[in-house]
Amino acid sequence: MPESHKETLQKASAAIVKGDYEGFLNFCTEDTQWTFVGDRTLRGKEAVRQWMAATYKEPPKFEVHHMIAEGDFVAALGEITLKDDAGKAVRHAYCDVWRFRDGRMAGLRAFVIEAGVEGEV
Repeated sequence: MPESHKETLQKASAAIVKGDYEGFLNFCTEDTQWTFVGDRTLRGKEAVRQWMAATYKEPPKFEVHHMIAEGDFVAALGEITLKDDAGKAVRHAYCDVWRFRDGRMAGLRAFVIEAGVEGEV
């Protein structure tokens, strides 16, 4: 099962990179709960949909360095680059811990730290 969870997460992430947010949400349960540690918790697919619309002004760029799966959990460690309100690309280091239920993403605990503006030394 862990390998199929990794494949599901890879497919879902590929949808985000293409800007297919609804395609991504198809991999989530209706009651999915996302906790951005130290920031906020989103409850339900509609809350995630609204957050994505506000946050992903254009599709983010991902670089996954490691993906580890065990049981109903997959941890992904990497970097994501998002545009800020001024349009600058800002890199973030992240560790996402996904919980799966019935083959879908039911929960996320995201640890995200800003790593700097792209192109700055």
